[in-house]
Amino acid sequence: MIQDFSTTSRSDGAARRSAAGTVAADADRLIALSELLHANPETAWEEHRSSRWVAEALAEAGFTVTTNYLGLETAFLAGYGSGPFRLGLCAEYDALPGLGHACGHNLIAAITVGAARALAPLADAAGLTIEVYGTPAEEGGGGKIELLERGAFAGLDLAMMAHPAPVDVAEAQPFAVSHSHVSYRGKAAHAAAYPEQGVNAADAFTIAQVAVGLLRQQLPPTVRVHGVMTNGGEAPNAIPAHTEGRWYVRAESLAQLAETEERVWRCFEAGAIATGATLDIAAESKPYAEFRTYQTGLDAYVRNAQRLGRVFDTDSPARRMNRASTDMGNVSQVVPAIHPYIGINSLPALNHQPEFAAACVGGDAEKAILDAATALAWTALDIAEDTVTP
Repeated sequence: MIQDFSTTSRSDGAARRSAAGTVAADADRLIALSELLHANPETAWEEHRSSRWVAEALAEAGFTVTTNYLGLETAFLAGYGSGPFRLGLCAEYDALPGLGHACGHNLIAAITVGAARALAPLADAAGLTIEVYGTPAEEGGGGKIELLERGAFAGLDLAMMAHPAPVDVAEAQPFAVSHSHVSYRGKAAHAAAYPEQGVNAADAFTIAQVAVGLLRQQLPPTVRVHGVMTNGGEAPNAIPAHTEGRWYVRAESLAQLAETEERVWRCFEAGAIATGATLDIAAESKPYAEFRTYQTGLDAYVRNAQRLGRVFDTDSPARRMNRASTDMGNVSQVVPAIHPYIGINSLPALNHQPEFAAACVGGDAEKAILDAATALAWTALDIAEDTVTP
């Protein structure tokens, strides 16, 4: 596609050509990084090789890398430049248990590395300080929230990342979400000989799940409640003494989430009251917040992506990946941020399906890496220019 660098953006055409050229020259390196991560999936807080590989790709380009960032073993900070405009680019690289990279975090990492490497040679002229945050445990662990609470992201002028989806969608509109570990403690007994001596922790879970199912009739459409039992007992002839599960509650905002959780936990309390089991509910991470979009930045990204030939979906069900919760929402509450979605032409496969993981390598995924890296780099140049030299 022929790209006109002179009419749709204030930023210097030579800089834009340089950024696009760097991404194109790095294509093999970026695709190899994505494929390496995809072939070696590591789950939340266990991304030791993944974080190292991503950090090495930045160090090769002259970035100063701090590993074990803020005391998190699989987090890092990579920096380049000393300009007045502080740009934060977020890399994710954790996989899903049992599904591998079925949410495409291998692509996110490669996109972020590509954008950062494209901007590095332009940092001084564009007035940029580039900060790449390696953020572990997005899939339920809240890595960005842990980093935020330890001082990361403070004072950024713009934070960005692009997330794979079946189709291109501009604006992130994720649910706020809480992640909880739920367990019941009962008393074991022989199920045939001495059933009256037992306290059935599995029955407690059954009652709770039925209560949640009934509660859903009275919940607004902006709320989701879902979970799985991870331990339902040991033997059919023994009253289960211990059961466990993981449950998510989602809502339109943190405020609605807090109200909804109170109602959901009463359902689990009902299981404990009915059976006599002891209930324990423990948060697996801090709650993920709703997203606050920096509209100026998103508008610039949309223009730049369209210049690359990207077409944004506006009405198909496939666009609903933009409702998926993310700890980037918490970052957006503190600094200006955007979180667009880059399509990989995966339909009918959708995120968190094995078929989507398979689609996160190959031609369409590779094009998404290069397009998103270029669009993010161009967006940074646009916003920095408007800020540094209004």
